[in-house]
Amino acid sequence: MRTRPTLHWTPPADLPPGTTDLGPLAGALGAGGVLVLSGAGISTESGIPAYRGEGGSLTRHTPMTYQDFTGSAGARRRYWARGHLGWRTFGRARPNAGHLAVAAFARHGLLSGVVTQNVDGLHQAAGSEDVVELHGGLDRVRCLDCDAVSARAELAVRLEEANAGFAPVAAGLNPDGDADLTDEQVAGFRVVPCARCGGVLKPDVVFFGETVPAARTEHCRRLVREAATLLVLGSSLTVMSGLRFVRQAAQADIPVLIVNREPTRGDALASTRITLPLGEALTSVAGRLGVAVEGRTAGPGSR
Repeated sequence: MRTRPTLHWTPPADLPPGTTDLGPLAGALGAGGVLVLSGAGISTESGIPAYRGEGGSLTRHTPMTYQDFTGSAGARRRYWARGHLGWRTFGRARPNAGHLAVAAFARHGLLSGVVTQNVDGLHQAAGSEDVVELHGGLDRVRCLDCDAVSARAELAVRLEEANAGFAPVAAGLNPDGDADLTDEQVAGFRVVPCARCGGVLKPDVVFFGETVPAARTEHCRRLVREAATLLVLGSSLTVMSGLRFVRQAAQADIPVLIVNREPTRGDALASTRITLPLGEALTSVAGRLGVAVEGRTAGPGSR
């Protein structure tokens, strides 16, 4: 089953206001059993833009849908041209203070799990283990014909060889890893097929308009059932793939805490929404709890 992508959401006027009080967050993490659900907002401090909010990529960019990608060779050429250029920058992003704090909380046994809507791999790079990538990961490529999975780095080498000298200047980078290029800039870009069967390659991510695999969704539902608290970090919860877990938690009387600068689609179901920047909020709470946050934060260079 394919669904129409939900790209935008307008907050109603009666949503509860946010707060800067970190007490509820410190209390929940101190008690343990917290399941983290993270979104694009946790990676903005690493230089990867969010989809929504001020400066979000949706103000200038419509993300690729599953229907467009599978239905048009031209759409696939645009995606891979933009994605190939974006990968060079995307792959150099490093975890920021928010990712490192999440990993530190996990090391201290305060988390029951981490589910991320992001495809950037930064939680894992920060040291978090057993991360559930709800929407997949950009570091992998899957063949739509034979289902073979290969490394994105291998595809990058093949695309470099097939498109020598391809180096247009992009207008911006998007959270799904592609760069903003014009039709003129992508004209002539050569897409390479699956090295195993010659089939169509797709990044191993869930596109807008595509459903999350049922087994993955059920795994996340089980994690919610077993959690003491659901902590949402940097997600507007606009799309149902994440919002469903907030609804599930609320229906089961599992407390929901949200850290996000702007209103979210789950605010009415949450006990608290904290409006501080994620890195600041999480490192501050770590200090209160005596949890050492280790590792290098985002900045120039590669991870």
